[in-house]
Amino acid sequence: MPIWFAYTMIVLLVITSVLLTLLILLHRGKGGGMSSMFGGGVSSSLAGSSVAEKNLDRYTVLVSLVWFACIVGLGLWLRLAETT
Repeated sequence: MPIWFAYTMIVLLVITSVLLTLLILLHRGKGGGMSSMFGGGVSSSLAGSSVAEKNLDRYTVLVSLVWFACIVGLGLWLRLAETT
């Protein structure tokens, strides 16, 4: 595989790592978390989490899947680069 693949995976890994850290910090914890500082803890419904919290969950899962794919892709690239 070409070297640009590794550089692309590393850049994506850094970007998704920062995004994943920020998204996790925005989640509401038992004490409110940082999401209440930015107004995320203002609305709560009786049925469960709000639409914003559900969207935050979806974004977190999506970014974590991209992060995991970058880890696997970089590992496979390193394995193939080692054998050739």
